[in-house]
Amino acid sequence: METIYRSCCGLDVHSKSISACVRRVDERGQVRQDVRSFGTVTRDLLALRDWLEQERVTHVAMESTGVFWKPVFNILESGFTVLLVNARDVKHVPGRKTDVKDCQWLAQLLQCGLLKASFVPPAPQRDLRDLTRHRAQLVGEHSRVANRVHKTLEDANVQLGDVASDILGVSGLAMLRALAAGETDPQRLAELAQGRLREKIPELCLAMEGRMREHHRFMLQSLLDHLKYLEEQTARFDGRIEELMHPSEKELRLLKGLPGFGDRTAQNVLAEIGVNMGQFPSHDHLSSWAGMCPGNNESAGKRKSGRTTKGSRWLRQTLVQAAWAASRKKKSYFHVLYRRLVGRRGKKRALVAVGHSLLVVIYHVLKTGTPYVELGADYFNTLDSKRLTRYHVKRLQSLGYQVTLAEAEAAA
Repeated sequence: METIYRSCCGLDVHSKSISACVRRVDERGQVRQDVRSFGTVTRDLLALRDWLEQERVTHVAMESTGVFWKPVFNILESGFTVLLVNARDVKHVPGRKTDVKDCQWLAQLLQCGLLKASFVPPAPQRDLRDLTRHRAQLVGEHSRVANRVHKTLEDANVQLGDVASDILGVSGLAMLRALAAGETDPQRLAELAQGRLREKIPELCLAMEGRMREHHRFMLQSLLDHLKYLEEQTARFDGRIEELMHPSEKELRLLKGLPGFGDRTAQNVLAEIGVNMGQFPSHDHLSSWAGMCPGNNESAGKRKSGRTTKGSRWLRQTLVQAAWAASRKKKSYFHVLYRRLVGRRGKKRALVAVGHSLLVVIYHVLKTGTPYVELGADYFNTLDSKRLTRYHVKRLQSLGYQVTLAEAEAAA
């Protein structure tokens, strides 16, 4: 096979050790391999970098094994072209699986140009990803703690959730704090209601007649403290994310103009895909990388499966949530798209399809820098009006009607 890189290196990375194979081609075309082992502490990684510089290595390849590749990547990315490759694409020959042979195989594939690098964003975007993903975990934990509050109230025979739609609202929190403090009088608890909830004071009095024990008060106070902590941490992360998002204010405004997008959704999307769409040749490449488009599984001229591929679960989660919000907006393109698909594909697949369409829009909005323009609810009707007319005429005729069509101007 043709040699693409004269001096390259393959790394087999583990939690405590690294096997490195430097593969060089001299002026006579002879291939020389040198294999060494290194530790994974920073001093050993610096020694690895010095050795690669002595060998005049230009390209380094390693598998994306968990998070073990990150320390190596942080040390080598400034001086070499580092290719992070999918382990599925570089499986070694069965029966010859050792660390040394793995790094040699990676070096050989890299030298022949047979490896495709995974997308690794620059350091600022990686930092932003850490923040947005951790914030998502905090929000999820907040929901789980809220469910535990519901469970504790049910165990104490307190039916607050049956009367108040949000037990963690202003009125609900006041009642919960009073319960945790030892208040047991249903009338006094109901009087803590505010706003429109005061119209339900009689129902609240009945709902608050529970059997609160010391155990329930302890659990409730602990859960309320946990909720407060999570809210403070989420607000702290919100501030840090907004600080790092200042250079991308223009892109944030563009994304917030899309249906179903708010501040957090736009921030999460930009953290996952970045603002530079030049790294994706087309919206099809972006959709495939994100795992939001149908899979490609065909054999003997038959489509075997259209299941979506495995992509970024964080981006997929954000897009599906945005798709649900966009599909709720009446008289919009995404609302009609969802209604067209949900009947025959189901809710989950329809939401993924709407999320895919949103991702295509995001790609072009970020690439061209132009705001989103709503296509309207009549977009699909105008694509092929003649076909739609024939369909409805045929349906009416099948019901026993005789149909005569006339243009609107002529009829007027």
